[in-house]
Amino acid sequence: MTEDRPLPQVTVLDAGGQYCHLIARRVRELGVYAEVKPSDTPAAELAGRKAIIISGGPSSVYEAGSPSMDAAVFGSGAAVLGICYGLQLMTRLMGGHVQKGEKGEYGHSRVNLTAGHALFEGLEEREQVWMSHRDRVESVPEGFSVIGRTDTCPIAAMGDASRRLYGVQFHPEVVHTPKGQRILENFIFGVAGCVRDWDPRGRLGLLEAKIREVAGGRNIFFFVSGGVDSSVAYTLCLRALGPDRVHGAYVDTGLMREGETDFVRGVFTPMSGDTFRVVDASSDFVGALQGVVDPERKRHIIGEMFVAVQDRVLATGAYTDGDWILGQGTIYPDTIESGGTSKADLIKTHHNRVAGIQKLIDENRIIEPLTSFYKDEVRAIGRELGLPAEMLDRHPFPGPGLAIRLLCSDEAKAVVKREEGVLLPVRSVGVQGDSRTYRSALALESVSRAAVGEAAETVNRVADVNRVVGLAGSHAPLASLATTPCWIDSQRLERLRRADAIVRRICLESGFEKKVWQFPVVVAPLGVPGRPDSVVLRPIDSMDGMTAQVVVMDEPLLREMTAELLAVPGICAVFYDLTHKPPGTIEWE
Repeated sequence: MTEDRPLPQVTVLDAGGQYCHLIARRVRELGVYAEVKPSDTPAAELAGRKAIIISGGPSSVYEAGSPSMDAAVFGSGAAVLGICYGLQLMTRLMGGHVQKGEKGEYGHSRVNLTAGHALFEGLEEREQVWMSHRDRVESVPEGFSVIGRTDTCPIAAMGDASRRLYGVQFHPEVVHTPKGQRILENFIFGVAGCVRDWDPRGRLGLLEAKIREVAGGRNIFFFVSGGVDSSVAYTLCLRALGPDRVHGAYVDTGLMREGETDFVRGVFTPMSGDTFRVVDASSDFVGALQGVVDPERKRHIIGEMFVAVQDRVLATGAYTDGDWILGQGTIYPDTIESGGTSKADLIKTHHNRVAGIQKLIDENRIIEPLTSFYKDEVRAIGRELGLPAEMLDRHPFPGPGLAIRLLCSDEAKAVVKREEGVLLPVRSVGVQGDSRTYRSALALESVSRAAVGEAAETVNRVADVNRVVGLAGSHAPLASLATTPCWIDSQRLERLRRADAIVRRICLESGFEKKVWQFPVVVAPLGVPGRPDSVVLRPIDSMDGMTAQVVVMDEPLLREMTAELLAVPGICAVFYDLTHKPPGTIEWE
């Protein structure tokens, strides 16, 4: 046992799932310390654990090289719960059969549960759950019973109560499985017999001590974006080391929202005095993005440009090699979606994980105090630090700024009428079965709450689509829209900046801002001559960014917003994103 943490009662085996650390966090919320280990950790190293949870993952268990585990775990005496891929891995290793399903399940589903099982104590016979899979269990191992099924998945849960072995195809760890925490609670306490041994409060002292340990005698330089994550990380370092050793700069990339630079200057200058400054690098960033269409290439360019500007700024200061390290506000979802665990699939390259940053990590010249935390936990830390609610309650905003909300195209291409709707010639990033997809969006002729369910079913059924949008209003018929070759330039940036400002103002005035966790505004190169772009509205609810649910705006408010957006020069149509995460990521790129 260490000074600040107990010997783990619970180990989460990481099979590369997007939600692996979220599982551990949910267990900690129950007051039980949990750790994460690679899926192939030998059973001998897990001796003494009361519970083992096997995470989801992007692979198929029947493929060569897919993540596996030591089957001796199942006979170790620990209670075991397999989630998604973990269920399938347990099935395969214990003699059951897994195969590819006829269609996947992504998003909400209804599961019928068999009564009388400890895992589902306190649940109804039919519950809402969150799915993200295409493979499915066809037959359970000997000794197991089927204890849950959906219309698409006949074996959605299985259990062997005598050996305390259970598996579920759905994800109880995400907030969109409403009774998911109760299922984990039933497993941790009712099945595994764990006792409470963990209280996450009062972590500031440990975080500050860790900052001092990592920094040693070196100073820290922060590039602060003004978002929650970098602001909390910067303030933590200021508190741990003092303003003389923690310098900060805000880089105006030219990709910022309207009024953003003035807001950030007003918050941090009083806090850190002349050790904080604003750097105008807008021409560097916008110039480097000329002619670039691919979203991953955009993210790499922006990340590398941050490093180049950082080097230029540091060269003008009192820093030399070995005397400084770079501070960043990277949080756990950033590292997961960038393939940050050993078997996780790359969803999007985070700007804090490009090659230049990785070089600094390898040189031990990076400090990231928040990489174990999720967005809501970061806000809680910020409140402990006394940061203003105006900053902590802001909607998340991506580090690469408006660049990843301004879609580009290298071809002229018309829409295509399909049985399901209209296939748009624009693509976006998605996450399906824990893997990255880059596929087209499908447009419906209208926006409604009923259309959200239709969107989920469509993405599950149609292989070349990962996102569905509804048309809220347009200057031209949907069938007449087409893409034109374009990239990031000052005119399109200003178009997006204006649209974003309109949405933010209307949301604030109407109170809708409090109903959503984030509201990205996307501009896509889809329109007609004279009005070449369209706006996509993406209001979602989430807790941590790992999963998200569409929030549908009341019709009168949507009509008001749409009318103002269609008045922006160059805007042809307004769409409403109807896609949960998964299968669509929160951002489009």
